[in-house]
Amino acid sequence: MSLNALQTQEILNQQNETYQTRRATVPALEEILFDAIPLLDHGFIRVIDYMGDDSAIVQAARVSYGKGTKKVSEDQGLINYLMRHRHSTPFEMCEIKFHVKLPIFVARQWIRHRTANVNEYSARYSILDKEFYIPQPEHLASQSQINNQGRGDVLDGERAARVMQLLKEDACRAYDHYQVMLNETETGAKIDENEDGLARELARMNLPVNFYTQWYWKIDLHNFMHFLSLRADSHAQYEIRVYAEAMLEVLKKWVPITYQAFTDYRVGSAHLSAKGLDVVRALLAGKQLTREESKMGIREWRELEAVLQTKLD
Repeated sequence: MSLNALQTQEILNQQNETYQTRRATVPALEEILFDAIPLLDHGFIRVIDYMGDDSAIVQAARVSYGKGTKKVSEDQGLINYLMRHRHSTPFEMCEIKFHVKLPIFVARQWIRHRTANVNEYSARYSILDKEFYIPQPEHLASQSQINNQGRGDVLDGERAARVMQLLKEDACRAYDHYQVMLNETETGAKIDENEDGLARELARMNLPVNFYTQWYWKIDLHNFMHFLSLRADSHAQYEIRVYAEAMLEVLKKWVPITYQAFTDYRVGSAHLSAKGLDVVRALLAGKQLTREESKMGIREWRELEAVLQTKLD
């Protein structure tokens, strides 16, 4: 993980400040507030701010005042009900804001979640640092033969080393050319005092998508959990999954009751189609439906088998 001097000082300044407040705070989250949690080779996430806690969800659901219900078990029961029946509005009452440093290609996946507020580092205004993502050898894999957007077998040592060499050489060469076009060194000095550099908004187009960018990302709890349900899933790309898994731990600290409900009813649950439910009902009645009788496609049939952890034909 790389923090520049300004960012390091910013974190120290933020952590040295305290505020008196009447709003709800979460001690477990306050402990990690502003801390940089390292991810990948140069990335991180930081919790910058948050609003609300588990009680805010209960309060909104009951449209009440003060602390609402007095027993944790009652709050748990209500939050479980809301999660189970997909009543999303009470969860939208809570928000969280992150500072995220991530590779550009991960950011382009991430930005597909359009329900957040985002402000990204501008390479039109500032010069990007010489930081780019290079995977560990165990994360270099061939193209999957059964999933067009997934990975297959891990590359052998010699081939992995060659790929890593190419990635490093290409990134370094691209950044060197980026500096030449800008007519600036990494320290900000001009390479040639007699020339003006190319506009930053043009020079940046030379950089590959494994270079790092940064943004502030603010989202409500409902949409945050939707992001996590997709990006912390085992089928998600590894490079975005590590961010989502770190954020799952933040969710656990922030709203522990909601986290448990999310784990029980979203992460650890399974969705069945009407056809899939018919198959389950048939099995409970001691009958065996074939795939043809169920009118399910092969892929959906295999997915149902995976959920039930049994061979159906």
